[in-house]
Amino acid sequence: MTRRPLSEEDRALWHSIAKTATPLKRRRKSAPAPDSAASADSPLPRKSQKPKRQSPIVTSPTPPPAPVATPPLAHGKSTGMDRRQAERFQRGQLPIEGRIDLHGRTQAQAHDDLHDFLAGAHAAGKRCVLVITGKGMTASKTGVLKENVPRWLNEPSLRRHVLAFAYAEPKHGGEGALYVLLKRKKETAR
Repeated sequence: MTRRPLSEEDRALWHSIAKTATPLKRRRKSAPAPDSAASADSPLPRKSQKPKRQSPIVTSPTPPPAPVATPPLAHGKSTGMDRRQAERFQRGQLPIEGRIDLHGRTQAQAHDDLHDFLAGAHAAGKRCVLVITGKGMTASKTGVLKENVPRWLNEPSLRRHVLAFAYAEPKHGGEGALYVLLKRKKETAR
């Protein structure tokens, strides 16, 4: 777009209007120093020149961004779901689509069975399952499986399937069982 040159009449009109204009108030807290290069008889304030941007010197390629670490799972933490769904999950109001009872198993057996069960449930598209650990009435008043299952759910091999877990309601076993909410199965493109 080309500009046409201003005539003397246009220039005179501009100067007469510019003399009546009042500058807007600045929103800065401190007023900038007056520009010494601006002429006193100029009707419009001169814009200060911004320093020219220098292109950055790249010496090596930038590394790829680090993968975002998933937050650790804990009882009652519900990241990745809305509040209403989290409340329904923690109250045991979601339909339980599968259950596994780990009573009477060694830690190694329980770990392997839990892994197989959760992987299978996830592959089948199930969302909410019940994992029964038992309350464990040992001398320390806590069960080995009751302590270890939440830790196992945070292991990468299981964490990739699990969205959240919470202690079950008394009708489903109370603190001797866990509701486990599985992530949605990703659709494969055909």
